[in-house]
Amino acid sequence: MSYKKFFGNFGRLIRSFTPGRHKSSALLEAAPQKREIIISSARKSFYQDRMSNALRFGDILKGYIFTAPQFENPEDLSKYIIDVSMPEYCVILSPCCSIRNNTILLAPLKKVLIDFYDNPYFKEDLTRINREMEPQETVSPDKWKKIHDEEKQRRLAEGRTYALHDYFVFSSHELLPEYPLNVRGIEPTTGFYMIDFRDTHKVKCNLIKSPEKSPLSTKLLELTVRSREELRQKIKFYYGHPPDEDKPYLNY
Repeated sequence: MSYKKFFGNFGRLIRSFTPGRHKSSALLEAAPQKREIIISSARKSFYQDRMSNALRFGDILKGYIFTAPQFENPEDLSKYIIDVSMPEYCVILSPCCSIRNNTILLAPLKKVLIDFYDNPYFKEDLTRINREMEPQETVSPDKWKKIHDEEKQRRLAEGRTYALHDYFVFSSHELLPEYPLNVRGIEPTTGFYMIDFRDTHKVKCNLIKSPEKSPLSTKLLELTVRSREELRQKIKFYYGHPPDEDKPYLNY
């Protein structure tokens, strides 16, 4: 990942690089494109075997730049930092019909959190995080035992729900490099990745005219219809689930 910081002081920008986070394009091009990775049929069904000739919601892309302003006080913007990052992979979060007018919403594809493996239910298949589950499956057995009985009954009465609302997990694939987990007691490497809905970026690109008239060469993987619907339903829950303080006014 290439990473730059732009420092602003009364409109003056100073550019600098953060060491240790830059990969040359030569190294990326030299990386092997195919590796022998055994993928179960369930994992294969996460991605389309043949991609469509259009950008779609949930597609994994390469080659985009993100920016994120940082400042301490919104009432004093004389000092600010603009982080510019170039993730190796990113995911489309724009609905298919809104990919147009030189604009697209993207989220960087990230390594999964080690904490996911604390829950045996997730450990068997991290993509379970993407779907509704029984209340007792949302946390590890040890954590469930520590919850008061009254709270347990409340959760059980509400029924199936999502866990880890901010995240959506992408299954392994031969085009996505595996990486070490460095955690005792679990598989030494994984090919699972994730996105964080809180880390979504609006990107402007002059070549994005419509889903079909866009730089399709940047498209790496496309979700199956079922996987795309799981992403759609979870992000719908993320934005549409009301907070507890609003529920009494909404007849929940």
